[in-house]
Amino acid sequence: MPSAEHLFSILAGQPRASSPEPRASSPEPRAPIIVSILAVLAALDAAARIVYTTMTPTVQQRWPLLDARCGTAVWVKHENHTPIGAFKVRGGLVYFDDLCRARTPPGVVAATRGNHGQSVAFAASRYGIPVAVVVPHGNSRSKNRAMQALGAELIERGDDFQASYEAATEIAAERGWHMMPSFHSLLVRGVASYSLELLRQVPDLQVLYVPIGQGSGICGAIGARDALGLRTSIVGVVSSAAPAYARSWDAGRAVECVVSTRLADGMACRVPDTDALVTIRRGAERIVEVTDDEVEAAMWVIYEDTHNVAEGAGAAGLAALLQERDRLRGRSAGVVLSGANVDREVFAGVLARSSERVR
Repeated sequence: MPSAEHLFSILAGQPRASSPEPRASSPEPRAPIIVSILAVLAALDAAARIVYTTMTPTVQQRWPLLDARCGTAVWVKHENHTPIGAFKVRGGLVYFDDLCRARTPPGVVAATRGNHGQSVAFAASRYGIPVAVVVPHGNSRSKNRAMQALGAELIERGDDFQASYEAATEIAAERGWHMMPSFHSLLVRGVASYSLELLRQVPDLQVLYVPIGQGSGICGAIGARDALGLRTSIVGVVSSAAPAYARSWDAGRAVECVVSTRLADGMACRVPDTDALVTIRRGAERIVEVTDDEVEAAMWVIYEDTHNVAEGAGAAGLAALLQERDRLRGRSAGVVLSGANVDREVFAGVLARSSERVR
């Protein structure tokens, strides 16, 4: 479990959206443990109130067919039901609320594979701020269209997220616009609201599987769990074709890895964030790797058993649970259906292929 002081520095300090993030080596505040934990919970609740000015909480639901298939009680957190069809919107709302309190920037640039960009465009539109999103070549067409529909300028640069991020940084400097981080304390606070909702409704949940892209979702889950004083095991999930966080977990430091996943673009991380890694290594139980075939099967299962649509990263938590279902017998488990934004032809292919081999 992360120290109370570490949680305090990540989640309850006062980083501004326009300020650089504190690194893991920064001095830790000398607050008593109980004060630190209470401050974390207060910060997360304050962020949740910002989120709820725009959207309602999403449901956490058990599905009888899914319970039967997994052999245990499975709670699905339906982040596919947010205004953009993904959990990222929560972080964007909190980040822009802080960003625009001091000074509204002339524009914002973000690197994205889709859901982060939708979050940025959705939140920025509330303040009339122009947004440019930088995506890699070959990015999801439906995510690209969704970002453009929200008013974002779409720019294609590079072959993966990291290359797009580096290009976005250059574009932001050239234009004098604000560069949107992909991991930041304010983003973590915002997305932690879904974990607060889930864990307050199901406080005896024993295991929660959370997909890892840049790490805001799992860091928010760890923070919410600890702030509520619960004992839920948090398990991170990565693609075996984008294993940077898994390799970094083992090495104890950030390790860059080649990304080759064809399906889980929301987890296509080449270079881990060092602050996220510190929190994950201190607060998660383990990291599970899932193959594209396992993710594809989980996408089919979600549709078959719940009639919900999941993109690759959105189904990764269930893919990990199905991989580990024998060790979970008799334990309650949760999965975060983190997003539903998958191209129609990709999803049609998943349903056609998986129906022949998954029962």
